[in-house]
Amino acid sequence: MNNPQPLYQVNEYTPDPRVTFDPAVGGTYVRYAHRLAARGYVQSTLGGMVIRVPHANYPDGLAYAKPAGVSLEEMGIDDLVITDIPFGRVLYGNAATSVGHQMNREILRLRPDVNCVIHLHHDETIAVLAAGCEEIKSFSLTFSYLMQKPLVYLPAHLNVEEDVAPIKTFIQDTNCIVMKRHGITVLGRNVSECYHRVNVYATEVKRQIIVELLCGAKGTTPECITKEQMEWMFSRG
Repeated sequence: MNNPQPLYQVNEYTPDPRVTFDPAVGGTYVRYAHRLAARGYVQSTLGGMVIRVPHANYPDGLAYAKPAGVSLEEMGIDDLVITDIPFGRVLYGNAATSVGHQMNREILRLRPDVNCVIHLHHDETIAVLAAGCEEIKSFSLTFSYLMQKPLVYLPAHLNVEEDVAPIKTFIQDTNCIVMKRHGITVLGRNVSECYHRVNVYATEVKRQIIVELLCGAKGTTPECITKEQMEWMFSRG
């Protein structure tokens, strides 16, 4: 027997009169989108963010997202669309979402504790991993406490934006996915926590670059937080 066809298609335009646009959520989205851009994390229309809000008629809630082809740096409140989470139907607005919205929706579906996902093509992450570093190291006493879970590293050939199936195998155990030659995807219980985790992560990568350069110049060995110490801090975050 053939598998049944899905009930809906991604980006199917299915306006729902029960779904109304919340200007407060929209304003928060645009404010944090512009903050990400102001910190130099945004390149062109790449990357994105999703904010989940509860709705009585949608058990997984609704997702506020930017459409494809719009930059987080330039977007305004009128650019936002609202989709459901299981299928990606556009319930408010009339623009298609980017391929990355599939990944964001799957994370929200699998992690009911997460209400914001930020995906960025982070320059320093791509550079550090391309330079031969196998992982992001920690040099501060705050990073692991604030991230609360270990980073998960995906190889360059695994693109979970296009194929979300592997996400279920690791997403419960992390709040930050590091994607080689691609960027990062960060999770938070709300947009503020997610944004600050992005900053904490980006700062630690910057420290790694500085430490490696200074140690190379001085002929010394970097002093990083050990995996055992990080595990202890994760557990108490």
